[in-house]
Amino acid sequence: MDGPVTFTMDTNPEITVAQAAGIGELTFFSRVHHGGVAACATVQQAALAVAAGVAEVVVCYRAFNERSGRRFGSGVQRREPSAEGAALGRQLPFGLLTPASRVAMAAQRYLHVYGLTPEVFGHVAVTDRRYAAKNPAAYFHGKPITLADHAASRWIAEPLRLLVCCQETDGGQAIVVTTAERSRDLRHPPAVVLAAAQGAGRKQEALTSFYRDGLTGLPETGVVARQLWRTSGLRPADVDVSILYDHFTPFVLMQLEEFGFCGPGEGGDFVAAGALPINTHGGQLGEAYLHGMNGIAEAVRQLRGTSVNQVPGAARALVTAGTGVPTSGLVLGTDT
Repeated sequence: MDGPVTFTMDTNPEITVAQAAGIGELTFFSRVHHGGVAACATVQQAALAVAAGVAEVVVCYRAFNERSGRRFGSGVQRREPSAEGAALGRQLPFGLLTPASRVAMAAQRYLHVYGLTPEVFGHVAVTDRRYAAKNPAAYFHGKPITLADHAASRWIAEPLRLLVCCQETDGGQAIVVTTAERSRDLRHPPAVVLAAAQGAGRKQEALTSFYRDGLTGLPETGVVARQLWRTSGLRPADVDVSILYDHFTPFVLMQLEEFGFCGPGEGGDFVAAGALPINTHGGQLGEAYLHGMNGIAEAVRQLRGTSVNQVPGAARALVTAGTGVPTSGLVLGTDT
């Protein structure tokens, strides 16, 4: 390895990790901002470095103690002063203290505009947990749920119930990025980066972009979607499996709509119909919440044909990173 890439909001700096692991000279290293939104962006930066010839083997990683250390779901904690923290001062006095409470604002508006009930958010949770139940590596292995279970779970921030909010996890995941030529000499078939993108929308804030013209979509995801489709030359119908960032399920529905898999307000019905395999590892609700890096790994497994929930003939995979904040995405394919 001659280059590591990771992202912020953890305690594992890339240089310190390289030193502790006994890694030698580095020719490239990078850290992307905004936590989980950067998962796919790490692969983008790695691919750019490899393509530019400044590194040949780059490792993208995420590792943290989220359950036993800093718990993202607990909201406001003691932290160093920053511009981002100062921006939260506009929301904290009104009770928006946790990620769930902030997402709940957009989720409630989504239900109101499209005349829906909170049940639509349960479809993603049921789908994730069905796949997780068959995944021995998943935290909720052997533990599927039903829509009735979702409806019976306690409120976290109305209209979000417990089972539509992701878990908190101690863990790690690494992705190796190298040249296509080098990858063909390795033991496992490679996944090819067909397109990679980052995006931020107008009036973008961290889960609190409440001053936009509307709250029922994810403009930053739209920015990424347009780049991915344009760069790859593909369209939604070409995707065989999708790994969509699922910290809160309402934003999974909005992602499907922004990417053009269905129309506005139709995400819940689209998931319920099973028209597209989604989060076949169990997602961050069912497998582990590793800020999306485990989702990239699942997309690679699908393209290799080694997933425990294998989609027959999977040749094109869409992967997304955190939403409601500046985000990123990938389209991966087989080496054919």
